[in-house]
Amino acid sequence: MAALGRMAPKLGCSLLCPSGVRGAEVGRRGVRALRRSPVRVLPSQKERRATVAEEQKRPPEPPPPPQPAVERGSAGPGLWYEKASPGDKRLGKVVTIAKSKKFRDHHGKVLLEGQRLIRDALEAGAVPLTLFFNTVGHLKELPEAELKGASLVKVKFEDIKNWSDLITPQGLIGIFSKPDHAKMSYPAAQLASSLPLLLICDNIRDPGNLGTILRSAAGAGCEKVLLTKGCVDPWEPKVLRAGMGAHFRLPIIANLDWESLPNNLPAAIQVCVADNKDPDARAETMSVPRGSSRAGPACLKSKPKAASEYEDEERAADVCIPELAVQYYYENWTQAPVAVVIGGETHGLSPDALQLAASTGGKRLVIPMVPGMDSLNSAMAAAIVLFEGRRQLLQRHKQEDERQTFPVV
Repeated sequence: MAALGRMAPKLGCSLLCPSGVRGAEVGRRGVRALRRSPVRVLPSQKERRATVAEEQKRPPEPPPPPQPAVERGSAGPGLWYEKASPGDKRLGKVVTIAKSKKFRDHHGKVLLEGQRLIRDALEAGAVPLTLFFNTVGHLKELPEAELKGASLVKVKFEDIKNWSDLITPQGLIGIFSKPDHAKMSYPAAQLASSLPLLLICDNIRDPGNLGTILRSAAGAGCEKVLLTKGCVDPWEPKVLRAGMGAHFRLPIIANLDWESLPNNLPAAIQVCVADNKDPDARAETMSVPRGSSRAGPACLKSKPKAASEYEDEERAADVCIPELAVQYYYENWTQAPVAVVIGGETHGLSPDALQLAASTGGKRLVIPMVPGMDSLNSAMAAAIVLFEGRRQLLQRHKQEDERQTFPVV
């Protein structure tokens, strides 16, 4: 009975008090409990003394192992290099990263390999960042003044051989800042032999072909080379190797779309295209819109499109192609200045290239071949047309000089 008496108030409260009121009261109690700060118990003075004495008895921690000293050497007055320690991974890491186009574009660095290519780059004003070499003799063959700001690292030949793209490595690899054509100092002999002859590469995707084309352009004395979007990166290692130093002998402007490309051409230029169309054949592939008598003017009113839009053959068939005069490449076609367009290996000339040629009064230049052969390699075609253009321009200049020397009375 006494127990029931003690429970009565609780039962009464539970029966009379609403559940919401009880929950709110309990919640408030919990909040007050959480707000209370815990009591901090401080050790006594005796305990603190014992802790300090225990710490003093502990043996001191051994110092960290000393880092191996960097071995250095001298390659000339004021020119010092670092010797890579065994297992140094910098060469492999740097070379792997530098071979990536994404890295080159984002960080603005390129990889150069070989004595001649690196020397040409230094003489043209390219900025070296790091050079890896296996013998000091490689450095002595380079201009020392341009090396003083670079990090020089001597490595084993086996390390260079493991990361080199060459069958017979030369023992010299360099990381350079990506050159800017506007800041380069091209060789004086190249500038003196330069002609008002420009080259436009239209969707050249093979690295070996592009490198060979750049080498031919430098040999023919081209003023500059323009690369449209869709061309392989000119700073790709295989392009550099095939170019044989052409990158540092004439300006190369890459990644241009057809809308901005005319801004890099001189005024009053004539643009011609290298083609395999028979000049004696009748034009059969002209797409003429309704109400138009000729394809050329009507096509030029359309907005230029990217080269990738023409890769679908069905859509390319609907593109209006302007009509151009056709002639053999060895017939007279040069004027000052003049540009030549070389088409890609797979799809040939894009409609944008033909439209640009039509807008400047350009022509189709044909290299005659025996029946049964469709076309030449793009690098071979470029060399043939460019050197013919050089011959014609030099002959024209000679005739003009003769007329000035011996004027007709």
